[in-house]
Amino acid sequence: MGVQGLASFVEEHGAFFTELRVRDIKLVIDGSSLYHQLCFASAVDFRRGGDYGPFAAAIRDFFGSLRACRIAPFVVLDGGRGAGDRKLCTLRARAAARLRAAHGLSRGEGGSLVPLLTREAFVQALGRLGVPFVQCFAEADREIAGLANRWGCPVLSLDSDFCVFDLTAGYCPLTHFQWRSVCAAEGAEGCYVPARCFSVERFCGHFSRLNKSLLPLFAAMNGNDYADLAALQVFFSKVRSPQRWVAGKGGKHGRLLGLLSWLAQFAEPTEALSNVLEHLKKHQREEIRELLCASMEDYTPSSVNLEEFFQSGRYDCEAGRNSDLPRWVLDALAKGKLAPFISNALIVRSTFLHVQVENMQRPSAHSTALPIRQVIYGLLLKVSQSNEAPAPSRQTSHQPVVCEFDRLQKTLKKTFVQAASISTDFCGDRFPLDKLIEVPMSCRQMFLLETLGVKMSFLESIPSHLQLPVAVTCYWMRCSEPKVKLHQLKALLLMIVSGELHRITTDPDGAALCTEDDSMAYKEFLKWKENELQNKAFDLDAAHSYCQWQCCLQMGLYLNQLLCTPLAEPDLSSRLYSGTLVHRLYQELKSTPSVENLFSLSPKMTQLYQALLSTVES
Repeated sequence: MGVQGLASFVEEHGAFFTELRVRDIKLVIDGSSLYHQLCFASAVDFRRGGDYGPFAAAIRDFFGSLRACRIAPFVVLDGGRGAGDRKLCTLRARAAARLRAAHGLSRGEGGSLVPLLTREAFVQALGRLGVPFVQCFAEADREIAGLANRWGCPVLSLDSDFCVFDLTAGYCPLTHFQWRSVCAAEGAEGCYVPARCFSVERFCGHFSRLNKSLLPLFAAMNGNDYADLAALQVFFSKVRSPQRWVAGKGGKHGRLLGLLSWLAQFAEPTEALSNVLEHLKKHQREEIRELLCASMEDYTPSSVNLEEFFQSGRYDCEAGRNSDLPRWVLDALAKGKLAPFISNALIVRSTFLHVQVENMQRPSAHSTALPIRQVIYGLLLKVSQSNEAPAPSRQTSHQPVVCEFDRLQKTLKKTFVQAASISTDFCGDRFPLDKLIEVPMSCRQMFLLETLGVKMSFLESIPSHLQLPVAVTCYWMRCSEPKVKLHQLKALLLMIVSGELHRITTDPDGAALCTEDDSMAYKEFLKWKENELQNKAFDLDAAHSYCQWQCCLQMGLYLNQLLCTPLAEPDLSSRLYSGTLVHRLYQELKSTPSVENLFSLSPKMTQLYQALLSTVES
């Protein structure tokens, strides 16, 4: 994220920072940076699909530290790609990089990869902790800068773009925000988080008092998420370079240093831009001017009033108004009740399916959930299926399609997926997308379960918060290729039971449900976990199967959200999925079938496991 090479350059120069004691203030937090940072800090195993419990614990600890220092956090998350889809090339490059990382991990090489449901777990945790947050309509950077300047408070992020924004109270990199080392101060001031704040004045002073208004032009020319202009290579080859620009003089930051030193000779951006264009061919100049100006505009703080959202709950932006999306959809997006996947399918009709550590010789794990996605696309793009035969002019060639980016073996591939036709028995012409929330709850629930191939009568013995995961598991059993093995299913269900046992024994809200038998069973379970697993081999086929389950759960969550949650949303942070645990259970079930009785000391958990197993097997 951010300006190419700038983060590492700034990190190497401690003189660009000022020391800060963060307490008793508002803090605007870049949500995407934060959940990536906490995910990587809490994870010990990236190969097995993620452990959302430790991730949720890290989120709790982070905001607990802020609360102890009376810091009021406001989290701002990126939304969809926006109608212009200007970051498409960057997103494709990132998807390809994720694919390479996933392939390396599948072969036992090192590396890291954000688990599939990390963002969903983060949003759920924010809601449960009562942390104010907003999901922007598109890229969040400008709105983060606008809110921070409105309040005169710092920005907390890991995005070097914030070195370029003109921020009133500065930018604190997450790498220098020592929230795990809260310090107690003398007197009445109270404790604080030690941090370092990037000083744009010190940075510009390093380059002969460079005017900070030239930084957006520097970012656009050097290359960022929006611009990487090959045509500017002509400029870099022709312009008379400062000494540090000469090859080898500036090391890995040679071009960055040279460009900043060259820009320092100009008083303002217009003069510098004109000089750049003089070095280009005449037929290129206008196009490059427009691209550079558009990229520079990305560093102007937004006029969107996020303060109003945090006060009244109403999010209003020009791009949202121009999108013609229903008001309820815009509100749900802003409140994180719908994922950016939904707005991308609606606005740019294109989605990225994030790769996991799976068997690259097999079809993508996302292919199992394709029918669910097609139903989502059908609801969003409103393809109605009447009982009458369609007229020739209304044949299926006019069905809407969505462009999906997914892997084909070890390469990123673009596929056009046709939206499903939605029966008029469900919503008919009376209920386009803007009226979907008016469809009776019972109809929405039936539609969701029919998509997953389950009847509500099958789920009556299942606790309400587990009904969606169990319905998804039924779908996974039926649709996965190759077929799910019985040990894989049992391991998954035992993992879900362990999450329930953890919830009622450790969560204050579940204390009333916890009996002495449950406590004893939980202690035995913890003892079992402490024992070293004899067979630590990584089973790639099992990993692929559990990747398929997560893909199905993700799309089940999205469809449930789009239908305004006719089933309770499962809590991902309550250890609903633990990759490390489910793989261990699978390995041990193969050699020690008695592991199936792991929770036998708790009649309640034994009954739950039997109910889950019989429901899925039926």
